[in-house]
Amino acid sequence: MPTQEIAIYKTSPNEAHLLRAISILTFTETFSKQNTEADMQKYIIENLSIEKLENELNTKGSDFYFLRSHEQVIGYLKLNVGIAQTEQQPGNTLEIERIYLMNEYHGKGLGERLLKQAIDIAKQQHASYIWLGVWEENLKAISFYKKNGFQQFDTHVFKLGEDEQTDILMKLELN
Repeated sequence: MPTQEIAIYKTSPNEAHLLRAISILTFTETFSKQNTEADMQKYIIENLSIEKLENELNTKGSDFYFLRSHEQVIGYLKLNVGIAQTEQQPGNTLEIERIYLMNEYHGKGLGERLLKQAIDIAKQQHASYIWLGVWEENLKAISFYKKNGFQQFDTHVFKLGEDEQTDILMKLELN
């Protein structure tokens, strides 16, 4: 895919409806086969509502970035720093809370483009490391992060609907 067709840009607060659409699409594509419909719907209602996303878009220390191909949003990235991180880490760190890409665009180097955006921002902010949580059953994502230098450092519980799942916490040292 030629690079001139692809753009990454910071999402504005008035794009909550677009963010909700790509969030629901990519989350559903990624996790619906391995989870119940009830758990998926509960998660979407509680975490991907317009109100919740507008709040996240306006949270100091959280930034979203859309990945576009021509005029279509095909993926996105959510980064957190400081107290906006879902779990506090020692020192100056940056969290990738969400990194999603539509399934039809997997395997084209676009996940790496989003990850590079996150790493570049972390380096600009002089973060000591970048970290994220990934579901222990999402082997494709775990492999992707390992290939890009991330290493496991802990685990935590992620609640999807009524299902308590284990996320592997991974980090990439930047210093």
